[in-house]
Amino acid sequence: MNPRHVAEAFSGHRFDEVYDRLSPHVQWVLPGHQTIAGKDAVIAACEASSQGMSQLARTEFTRFVSVGDDRIAAVDVIACYVDHDGSTSVVSSADIYEFDGDGMITRITSYAVELVD
Repeated sequence: MNPRHVAEAFSGHRFDEVYDRLSPHVQWVLPGHQTIAGKDAVIAACEASSQGMSQLARTEFTRFVSVGDDRIAAVDVIACYVDHDGSTSVVSSADIYEFDGDGMITRITSYAVELVD
């Protein structure tokens, strides 16, 4: 998988596909929140997120745009999370991925905002 495909997998909530591409010292920066530091901590956060999403009826991506080269990739997403009772949450996010020379993710910066009607 090239860096753009790695970024698309992570932003598409297919976290387990990229665990082997996380640097041991990866940082996941969530502006306005605490930075998640280290591969084990990032994997734990991904697993917790996956567990929460497994409780949803479905997730729909209404926008999924990516760009990237061998050292950086960015993904712009709008996702609709639908609960079993029909309630929805729509989130717009932009993720920026930085890679080292070996193709390992060294930093992820994620900006997200819930959209309101």
